[in-house]
Amino acid sequence: MSPLELDFDACYRAASARDARFDGRFYTAVKTTRIYCRPICPARTPAARNVRFYRHAASAEAAGFRPCKRCRPELSPGDPGWDARGDLVGRALRLIDDGAADEDGVSGLARRLHITERHLHRLFVAELGAGPLAVARTRRLLLAKQLLTETALPVTDVAFAAGFGSVRQFNATMRETYGFPPSELRATAGGPAPATGQGAPGAASLRLRLHRREPYDVAGVLTFLAARAIPGLETADEHAYSRAVPGGTITLTPRPGHLALDVTVDDTRHLARVVARCRRLMDLDADPDAVRDVLGRTSLGPLVAARPGLRVPGAFDGFELAVRAVVGQQISVAGARTLLGRLVERAGRDGRLFPTAAGLLDADLTGLGLTGRRVVTLKELATRVAGGLIDLDGGQEPAEAVKALLAVPGIGPWTAGYIALRALRDPDAWPTGDLVLDRRMAELGIPKDHLERWRPWRAYAALHLWSHR
Repeated sequence: MSPLELDFDACYRAASARDARFDGRFYTAVKTTRIYCRPICPARTPAARNVRFYRHAASAEAAGFRPCKRCRPELSPGDPGWDARGDLVGRALRLIDDGAADEDGVSGLARRLHITERHLHRLFVAELGAGPLAVARTRRLLLAKQLLTETALPVTDVAFAAGFGSVRQFNATMRETYGFPPSELRATAGGPAPATGQGAPGAASLRLRLHRREPYDVAGVLTFLAARAIPGLETADEHAYSRAVPGGTITLTPRPGHLALDVTVDDTRHLARVVARCRRLMDLDADPDAVRDVLGRTSLGPLVAARPGLRVPGAFDGFELAVRAVVGQQISVAGARTLLGRLVERAGRDGRLFPTAAGLLDADLTGLGLTGRRVVTLKELATRVAGGLIDLDGGQEPAEAVKALLAVPGIGPWTAGYIALRALRDPDAWPTGDLVLDRRMAELGIPKDHLERWRPWRAYAALHLWSHR
């Protein structure tokens, strides 16, 4: 069924019940008020004759509806249907969230996906009811709305942080789409008073809420990340996760119903990308009900029942995760952390950021404890990523990316599968040959042919087995 073909009766029942399971899956637009809401909006449920339902916020805005100030659609968790998709539209949406359309326009977005701009527009209209430009604009507006409501960031910096090219463009778009200027939204939100910007992006420290879909096993995610935290780059424990990012730092702290993101950046134009990558890192847009419905009926049923909100930790940067996987081949997690810490100290930007693919190519990797074969593999991986032959941040279809990874000397099925599981966000990825997974399956008496029964959620099956004690 096309995402445009929403079941009206099912959507109306979910909105009437304020069912949180549907938050982010569709939006309720009211014809009499010209406002669209989340399914959980506390406002009185409108009469069915006055309602329309849209799969994406951009579709509602393209039809002339404004976001509700009460339920705040900008706080919705992402639609898990798009989060799990590796097709062109799913990948394009992830790239838009990552700021690709802001940096290179829709034409650049299409080139990265190796299709024409016209074909990309046709796919978006068929799937979402709005083109990629409208989707990118809605993403900018909703991020700006959250920043205006939750932070004291100057309006000028909000404009740049949300991806607008100028304050004038930001003001005009807000007036055209929402019917009021940014300053009016901040004043009526009852939030911090606006400061006066100087017309250029600047350093900012702020806190945002990243909402999630429940149940969410935050302890499991933090434990996983803490065990693999790279010295000098990251710190993590059961209470929070912190790391250096280009131009600043981030800290993610669990809160009821959301994660608090404390971020410091020296250029607010990096903010949208930071938010998108934090959501992927923490797997905030997953659908735990869909995973439970499949895995709960298999030999993994007891594990799923014990931890129904288990997530697959992602990656802040795809190339970084690929390097982690290569360095971690056939050694312990602790040993990999030590080597990666040395790598960051030697080749990282400012000695604290993970090196880019181009930076790794220029780095001297001798004397770090890496074998000669590992160094060759890392250099070849960096060459292909820097040259655009491998895209690990969302532009390449997962199966194509895995095929390209396997062509790198020194990368086998386990490494490619692990990269697909965490960096490529493939929910069905499986790190073939993983000794821990093989041992856990044997301990639980699970035959190898059960792998097929776990599709399309084998990545989540792997996390359940890895975390089982």
